[in-house]
This record gives sequence, structure tokens and C-alpha cells, in this order.
Amino acid sequence: MGRSAVLLAVALAALLAVGAAAPVHRQGSRRKLLLVSFDGFRWDYDQDVDTPNLDAMARDGVKARYMTPAFVTMTSPCHFTLVTGKYIENHGVVHNMYYNTATKLKLPYYTTLGITRWWDNGSVPIWITAQRQGLKAGSFFYPGGNVTYQGAAVTLSRKEGALHNYKNETEWRANVDTVMQWLTEEDLDLVTLYFGEPDSTGHRYGPESQERKEMVEQVDRTVGYLRESIERYHLSSVLNLIVTSDHGMTTVNKNASDLVELHKFPNFTFGDIQFELLDYGPNGMLVPKAGMLEKVYDALKDAHPRLHVYKKESFPASFHYANNPRITPLLMYSDPGYVIHGRLNVQFNNGEHGFDNGDMDMKTIFRAVGPSFKTGLEVEPFESVHVYELMCHLLGIVPEANDGHLGTLLPMLRSEPDLPPTGGPAPLPTGASSLLPSGQPPLLMGLLGAVILLAKVA
Repeated sequence: MGRSAVLLAVALAALLAVGAAAPVHRQGSRRKLLLVSFDGFRWDYDQDVDTPNLDAMARDGVKARYMTPAFVTMTSPCHFTLVTGKYIENHGVVHNMYYNTATKLKLPYYTTLGITRWWDNGSVPIWITAQRQGLKAGSFFYPGGNVTYQGAAVTLSRKEGALHNYKNETEWRANVDTVMQWLTEEDLDLVTLYFGEPDSTGHRYGPESQERKEMVEQVDRTVGYLRESIERYHLSSVLNLIVTSDHGMTTVNKNASDLVELHKFPNFTFGDIQFELLDYGPNGMLVPKAGMLEKVYDALKDAHPRLHVYKKESFPASFHYANNPRITPLLMYSDPGYVIHGRLNVQFNNGEHGFDNGDMDMKTIFRAVGPSFKTGLEVEPFESVHVYELMCHLLGIVPEANDGHLGTLLPMLRSEPDLPPTGGPAPLPTGASSLLPSGQPPLLMGLLGAVILLAKVA
């Protein structure tokens, strides 16, 4: 082997060693990220309630006119889209409930939160991606944060109990205090924090109720306490804060004369059904018995003007929902304000979600503030699938393959040495890193240059 070839091999080995040891990271002071979700916070909930702290976030940072969640507009699926950047058919968490069509097992939301095989089905959330690249992450009550992915668990986590009281404002502040300690004493780089309100109140009393308005005021006070805590823990210069939600809420027409009641449809019988997932808001899934698919479909497809029934392969592709092995041969959804009743009428909520994500009542909020964000900027609506790429960029990590595009939300960010200027690079291909090659450490780039030079003279 010639001298040049030896030098080339040594330089290449050094390059690979450095690349393997160092995550694709921000240069200079490390930036942290806190993602906060207030479940069921509709995009316009701040318009009929005084929300000084959310308003201050908008003045000090970035506000979206609204954000469009993924379909189906349920808690677990939409939250998993935020942390994977994937549409629901691609990440596979297609429902709040675990179900198995072969065994007919169905488990409630709280139980499903702890079932690894429901969440870990090929997609890796941002906690695991960050940890694989040298960061530390935490999940506080966030859906999907209490199971392992490919054998890896998030650094720190808390899971809510089945009888957890979502409304306790004192506990909310204690949870914020814990998260602040995680970010400082434990030196976590990323934390996702979840609150179950105003969703719970919206379900029980309806989105137009006084109770919901009071709960939004509590949310706003908590945002204020959160921002005060960031100051108190001296995190303002290093922590980027995103406040958002999973979906909106709409009023249920409980006393309508045209309720969607499958048990009253004249040509439909549950005797033809092998498995059903009904009575969960406006969505339904059916597995007909062998040879009964066409009969069941014909009985349901025009049975009610408020009900939209599809064979799996014909479900609207724009929803990015049905192309997943977990989706049943027949699926359905109802118009806004109408829930689907199965064998009996057992749904009594005054507010509901799960409807078409194009409906304005399903839209939700997005606020962001911190050293990386511009101030006083209101941006046009966007889909929640893009938030993941933004978060990876803020953390300086290479994203997994996903359905979002960094260029969609890049105009929110300041021009800094470690951030591309707005209006600069075009959106990158899905899964590409915005930090390569310019985001690589100088040593790594120098070694790369050495390898190239030696290759020319070898």
C-alpha cells in the first residue's frame, strides 16, 4: 500500500470514528425543546375567553392562524403524528383503543397507553431518535411515552393513572415544576408534556359551555406559570417552547331527529358482522363474516345521509388513513355533530371529535416562542405532520423518514449561524437532514476535506 493510500485510510477511519461518536448537533450553546399539548384545544377557544398569556406568546413568538390535525382526529393517533411526522396510516396508531379483529379483544384508552405492541409497530418517535443521537428526552403523560420502541425507552417518563383527575390546577403546576427540574437538574434536551384539558370538559359540557370557557382560562394561567418557570429556571435563552394540541371539538346533536343508529337500519343486521368497533364518536370499523362483505356494504352505503361508509380500498386517499393493515375491510365516519350508535345508543357526550379534519371545529392551535423563533409573527395554517421536522431541526438531530417538510415551517425561525435563513434552502426530501453538511462539526468537515484531497493524490 502506498503512502498516500495509507494516509487516506487513516483519515477515513478518523472521519468515521468522529461521525459515529458525535450526534449531528448544534454548535455553540445547546438548545432545548419543550412540546406542550393541551388536549382538545380548538383553534378559536381564545376568541371568547380572555387569554393574556397565550396572547403574550403570540406577541413574543409565533402563532399559526390554526393547525390542521391528522385524520382520524383522535387523541393517540394525532399525538403520535406530532412526534413521528407521519400520517396515521403510516405510523399505525389508528385508534385510541387497542383492538384485535381475530380475538375480538378491545381495550380502553388508558389500558392501550401501556401496550407496547400497539405503539411500537415500525415507527420511532422523536424521543428515541434524539436519544440515539446523543440527547436525553422525557415524556410527561404524553401518549405513547410510556412504552419501549425497538427495545428502547425514553430517558424519563410519567404515566397518568386510569382515574387521573385532569382538572387539578395545583397538580398542573407541580407537573410543570417537575418538567423544569428535568430540563435543568437532569439536563434533558427534549420533553413532551401533556394535559388532558380542555378535552375532558369539552366532552362533558360541550365546546360552547361556560365550563369550557373557565377551563380555557385555567389553561391560559398554566401557560403563564410555565413561561414564568422558564424564566425562574434561567432557561429563556436556551429553551424553545411549543404549545399545541391534537384536535378540536364540536357540539353533538344529541336530540336530532336523524340520529345515526345502525341498529335501526332496515337492511342491516349485526348477525352478518364478525368484529365491530363502534360507539366511539363519529368513527366505525366493521369486519363482515366470510362472504358477507358486499351484503353489508350494500346495506350501509346509502343507509343514512349523515353516514359515509367505504370499503377500505375506496376510502378517500386525502385522509391518509386507510392504507394500513390495522384498518378493517369496512370503515365509516359521520358528519360533524353526529356520532355513530351501534347496537344501542350509549354515547351521551355533549362535545365530540374524530370528525373530518377539514371541518373548522377540528382545527387546533399552535404557538411557539424561544431563542430560535421570530417574534410577533402569525403564519398561515399548516398540517400537524410538519411539526416533527421542525422539532428535529430545533434539536439538531437527523429525522427519521416522515411525511412532513421542514421548508413548510422554516419561515418561523430566526436567521442565526446555526439556522438556515428563511427564504434560503428549498424544502428537503422527506427524511433528509437540514444540518448536513453545513451543520457538521468543523473537525468532521475538515477530515472530510482531507479525505477528498488525499483521494485526488492517491
